[in-house]
Amino acid sequence: MTIPSAEGFLQASSCLPCTAEEERELVAALAKEAEENVKDGDLRYLVSQSWWLEWQQYVGLVRHEENDTEQLPQAMNRPGEIDNSKLVSAETIVGSEEPELQRTLREGQDYTLVPQEVWRRLYEWYKGGPAISRKVILDSHGAHKSYIVDVYPLCLKLIDGRDNSERNIRISRKAKIHELYSMVCSLMSVEQSEIVIWDYYQKSKSKKLSNLNETLDEASITMDQEILLEMKLDGCSTGSSTRSTNNELALIPLGPSTSSFSIAGGPTYSNGFSSGIGSSFSQDNSFSPLLRDSTDGYNSFSNGTKDDTHGLSGLHNLGNTCFMNSAIQSLVHTPPLVEYFLEDYSREINTENPLGLQGELAIAFGELLRKLWSSGRTSVAPRAFKSKLSRFAPQFSGYNQHDSQELLAFLLDGLHEDLNRVKKKPYIEAKDADGRPDDEFAEECWNYHKARNDSIIVDKFQGQYKSTLVCPVCNKISVTFDPFMYLSLPLPSKVTRMITVTVFSGVGDALPMPFTVTVQKNGNCRDLIKVLTDVCCLKSSETLLLAEVYDRRIYRYLTNPVEGLYTIKDEDILVAYRLPVGHEKLLRLEILHRRADRFAADPQFNINRKLIGCPLITCIPNDSTGKSDIYAAVSAVLVPFLRAKAHGPDVSAVKLNGNGPSLDGIVLTDNGTTSEEGLSTSSGDDNAVDDELLPFQLSLTDEKGIVRNPINTDSNHVLGLVMRVSMDWSDREREMYNMDYMDELPEVFKPGFFSKKTRQEAVNLFSCLDAFLKEEPLGPDDMWYCPGCKEHRQASKKLDLWRLPEILVVHLKRFSYSRYMKNKLDTFVNFPIHDLNMSKYVKQTPKGAQQPMYELYAVINHYGGLGGGHYSAYAKLVEEDNWYHFDDSHVSSVNEDEIRTSAAYVLFYRRVGGSNTVADDVPIDIEMVDSLETAP
Repeated sequence: MTIPSAEGFLQASSCLPCTAEEERELVAALAKEAEENVKDGDLRYLVSQSWWLEWQQYVGLVRHEENDTEQLPQAMNRPGEIDNSKLVSAETIVGSEEPELQRTLREGQDYTLVPQEVWRRLYEWYKGGPAISRKVILDSHGAHKSYIVDVYPLCLKLIDGRDNSERNIRISRKAKIHELYSMVCSLMSVEQSEIVIWDYYQKSKSKKLSNLNETLDEASITMDQEILLEMKLDGCSTGSSTRSTNNELALIPLGPSTSSFSIAGGPTYSNGFSSGIGSSFSQDNSFSPLLRDSTDGYNSFSNGTKDDTHGLSGLHNLGNTCFMNSAIQSLVHTPPLVEYFLEDYSREINTENPLGLQGELAIAFGELLRKLWSSGRTSVAPRAFKSKLSRFAPQFSGYNQHDSQELLAFLLDGLHEDLNRVKKKPYIEAKDADGRPDDEFAEECWNYHKARNDSIIVDKFQGQYKSTLVCPVCNKISVTFDPFMYLSLPLPSKVTRMITVTVFSGVGDALPMPFTVTVQKNGNCRDLIKVLTDVCCLKSSETLLLAEVYDRRIYRYLTNPVEGLYTIKDEDILVAYRLPVGHEKLLRLEILHRRADRFAADPQFNINRKLIGCPLITCIPNDSTGKSDIYAAVSAVLVPFLRAKAHGPDVSAVKLNGNGPSLDGIVLTDNGTTSEEGLSTSSGDDNAVDDELLPFQLSLTDEKGIVRNPINTDSNHVLGLVMRVSMDWSDREREMYNMDYMDELPEVFKPGFFSKKTRQEAVNLFSCLDAFLKEEPLGPDDMWYCPGCKEHRQASKKLDLWRLPEILVVHLKRFSYSRYMKNKLDTFVNFPIHDLNMSKYVKQTPKGAQQPMYELYAVINHYGGLGGGHYSAYAKLVEEDNWYHFDDSHVSSVNEDEIRTSAAYVLFYRRVGGSNTVADDVPIDIEMVDSLETAP
């Protein structure tokens, strides 16, 4: 569809659009024009995602049924007022005309962004609110230019040093320091020449904000932190009641954190910027790796006594940063990394690598590691490190919860690029094995990889896969050897669940029957249909259409065979309809039921009438949509529900039943047409059936059963592949049919009083490895192009571990994601702490080398679910041989037998024994660590 310009729309009509189609096309035109002419300072408005989805369905932009890919949008009711109330909190910002956003919103799930003109039109049509606008910001670096929407600007606590009064201000994190000064001067009625503003994180003077061209993000100013306003007096700032020195880097310990926002946990929210327009963070190339970053923003506290224990410093939670803290603690307790960053690593900083951050990320990590390993410290605020990480991986900007393993992967990659010893990567053309031995080809692939990637990260963390693909047609074998940084292992589960499904006949030859079957808990809809097919004794010409019923209507069809069964809850109601094979090419007739009584003549009652019973489904030929055809099909599928006394007296019912469809006779030809052997509908002479003789009353309706349209005698036009009709149930119909069989259907699973609770089954790490390395076919969306067949094939794939790294990182895949929902597995994994023997799984072992044995030294834990969770870490101090729990700022000792829990998410192992070992590493140089305390 060609979208006309907004100007053309406005010229064509001076009145507001009054139809759904006109609304759709005008909004599309306005949105297109806004995106094509986007500029710095434009406004984008937040709209509740639930309301936006209702509007899209109303105007036909989205289909209500995701699985009806060929169905045109159905007519929906016009939505009510725009309701953004769930997007805002009760708190307000002083001087702001807009309400404060909830901190846990996700773009695409909680809200969508629309241009200003689109919001204006929507508000004119629907009213409501409140209006929530955010600015579009130009983010450019060199020739690169992109736009971002600052959904979550910084909320800062401005403290007036003259009287210690406080007020909150809101400003973009991409704003320059001079813009902050202008805002403060306007609010406080002071002149810029008279004031100085301090980074006052944790109410301690960290640094003076004097670089007016620096952005707040670059200055490491974080959400909800304090900034201090001081008046200049004789060239010096004064007015603060806190102690300070002339040295801006002197940190005065004043007490614990007073941050008002420190949420540990939560789902994966959108970051502070909208991803709708995209974000790109500029990089300052004028960076000297030999100079310490004076804007690191670190703030540490001492208990007043010297602590000779090293490596026990906690990390402040900057606001949903427990995911980052847990990953950092695991890495800074990795012995090879500790040794590396405690020494002079500046000679390996790669300032020329365009894939890195010119060494800034590596230096920020090194500085953070040194501070964490300095004695006498209880906690460190990793603000500067987070700022550098956000520049390398913008998705981690803002202060929302993310996946710790994803951050770990990006961090290791960023450190590698900043420390890559290869300054100019050579071009190397990939070669095939050409029948060469695996040893020779694997070594060649590894050397090619090392020629472009050579760093401490590669040395310690990277291993090598062997991947084998086999074509199912020509048996062509393709072998590749690829590097890996960590192993992502699935959690095999033998836990089963019972699912009850009520099976209906689509031909009217049997009453509905509930079946309770046992399936794998982590199975999919294909597994459920397969076991139902067996217990139902389905004919070869039949298949099952699985659906979920909610509020007496079809809520969704489960037609995706690979959709996980975890999307089905115990309290759901599942039904399955026996239909002919190839029913997708027929017209699906969906029958809803509504109560009819003495109020049936009341139009208002007809609108509000509730549905009853369970929908019935049958199929009719696409060209048989006349009134008698529809009545015949409905009569046929209702035959099993006829009461005994109703079989004789109603002649019209018998007549129509005899003309109903016989699904056994439907044969689908290759071109999709139907050959109706026994599928008879009413003849042309029967089309003029007298309404008074009809056995029941039918109307065309929508999916909610609200709309009531008369059924035409000749034919009824249908959009898509589904025709919905509603049947009115009066006393006459209830006397004729027994509706009890389609009422009060059983839930998927309802445990009885004496039923035993299913115990969570435990698995061990080796079964996870077996599941990861087993041969399996590629998915339909991941087809392999076979060089033999010259076509895409669903090949079988087999992974093998060829070369193991010194540091083995194991990621347990507890989180699963689908289009409709997310899920977390709390399965307990029994993993070894000592003597993890990998000899069974590794294919290549150098001659004379000992068995690949590993010992655990760190664990990242995730507690809670997706709706709100928390990360922490266990780490072992090698020189002490003791385990500790690192929970943000809090650090405590823990027994070794306590670290195996169902919360374990990422495991860190180090190889022991042999020539390339870390078990016999030289103990960390404590004198070197102690010397860091006096370092600048």
